[in-house]
Amino acid sequence: MKPFAHGHAAHADWRVALARAAQQIDSARGDERSGAPTLGWLYFSDHYASEAEALYDEVRRRWPGVAWVGACGIGVSASGVEHFDEPGLALMLAALPRSDFRVFSGAQPLGGFAAHTAQVHADPATPDLAELIGELSARTASGYLFGGLASGRGRAPQIADGVHDGGLSGVAFSGRIALVSRVTQGCQPVGPVRTITGAERNVIATLDGQPALACLLGDLGIDIATPDRALPAVRQTLAGLSAGNTDLLAHAGQFGADTLVRHLIGIDPQRGAIAIGDAVQPGMHLAFCQRDTEAARRDLVRICAEVREELEPDELALHDARPAARTAAAAALPAGAALGPRIAGAIYVSCSGRGGPHFGAPSAELAIVRRALGDVPLAGFFAAGEIARNHLYGYTGVLTVFAAD
Repeated sequence: MKPFAHGHAAHADWRVALARAAQQIDSARGDERSGAPTLGWLYFSDHYASEAEALYDEVRRRWPGVAWVGACGIGVSASGVEHFDEPGLALMLAALPRSDFRVFSGAQPLGGFAAHTAQVHADPATPDLAELIGELSARTASGYLFGGLASGRGRAPQIADGVHDGGLSGVAFSGRIALVSRVTQGCQPVGPVRTITGAERNVIATLDGQPALACLLGDLGIDIATPDRALPAVRQTLAGLSAGNTDLLAHAGQFGADTLVRHLIGIDPQRGAIAIGDAVQPGMHLAFCQRDTEAARRDLVRICAEVREELEPDELALHDARPAARTAAAAALPAGAALGPRIAGAIYVSCSGRGGPHFGAPSAELAIVRRALGDVPLAGFFAAGEIARNHLYGYTGVLTVFAAD
């Protein structure tokens, strides 16, 4: 069998959707001489949330002995396809050594498992969520987490060898599971990088020693005296943040991977202050920004190229558009050598604010990933917040790719 296999479907009845997705998986897997699946991912839209327990019971019946993780989302994704704001599900199965992963939840702690990295799902209403993510990151050898917050218009359960509401859950991996993960940003800076010089909790009084509201209005090129123009522009504006010891911009006009995008939640014209949706401290960097489809598309293409370059450098060289480069790459390979590790499967978690029409057409975001990575098994969902490293992001995508042996 292939080490990873996936399936997806949309239907008003989850039983029909599951049967169709299962048929795709069974067709892709073939025989089981290479090992039966041990780990499965189950993502389903919030249309099925009320029947999550029945759905989980059925996947366990179909694939006995498989450990399951997953989450509910406003939408789900597969290779080249998204089912956004409609009843649908996406599944992926993998044949991984059982000693190299451990499913965890509040009811099933990690215990003594030596985690190198972990995939995390969480309830967005969980108190002190950012701190919990940081604590879990510190328990892994790499400090790297990837995943996202379950999303839905009502109940938004998680899957972790059971159905769970609230808290954190997921699957931890040992260092023997090779994977590469990248964050793609979805917002474009609209002003210069500024330093927070006066702040208390989530209220910013001054930027670069000047009233924060004046900086905001100046960067947007608007005047508070004309509220009919000013208020719509402010409502569309967000704030990109980074710690003082990290670069806010990876290069001109593009946020770096450590930048956290937060909402503007208030302005105080009398004090000249602004409030954002996160606690800040003097010394942090800030740039005002807005959602930008072209910037998001360019950055998604960039991270996909980085992932392929890391996992398949020899294959990329052999497909170089320049004949001389292809000849040199072929000559550098030892006789009979296989190309570098292939992509076995992928997880893609995207912000619910990026789904649907944001990329210009249905499934356009997932089509970009498919063109860049190839037709590899992929599963994921549209989240209420994305997790990467020890951070909680917004308006981003988190792409994680597993390397074949």
